[in-house]
Amino acid sequence: MSDVEKHEGGCACGQVRYVVTGEPELAAVCHCEYCQQRTGSAFGVLVYFKTENVEKLKGDLKGYEHQTDFGYRFNTEFCTNCGGTVYWLNNTKAGMTGISGGTFDPPTFWYKIQNEVFCLKKADFVENKIPNKFDELPGWNEVTTFQVIKYIR
Repeated sequence: MSDVEKHEGGCACGQVRYVVTGEPELAAVCHCEYCQQRTGSAFGVLVYFKTENVEKLKGDLKGYEHQTDFGYRFNTEFCTNCGGTVYWLNNTKAGMTGISGGTFDPPTFWYKIQNEVFCLKKADFVENKIPNKFDELPGWNEVTTFQVIKYIR
């Protein structure tokens, strides 16, 4: 018998269902404009698992690819019936699948969120106790500086 936890979830109408195995590799709140737009809210809750730990059980999905102002590419998958975003792939998280945090069955927020990113876009009314806060994505400034120096040379 395995001690590895499994958690199920799905979209609002129940057409799309999934199960994840184990703990997430990363759980964060993101205030970037794309997360605000795709959720229709002030932020997105991002929960990343190794792709092999995500089993898509059922549902018709439609995809949408978006490139952010920062150059990140998201391949988002959402329910064709209710439109709820369930999964995505992000070019900065190779080998991982993102799950929309609010789509887990109760207890919905069973995972621990340690990071808050793109706080420079954060709505003034959002307050929380997340320990690690970043104006952008951690490491972005170093990458940007390196790319600018490389371009100038």
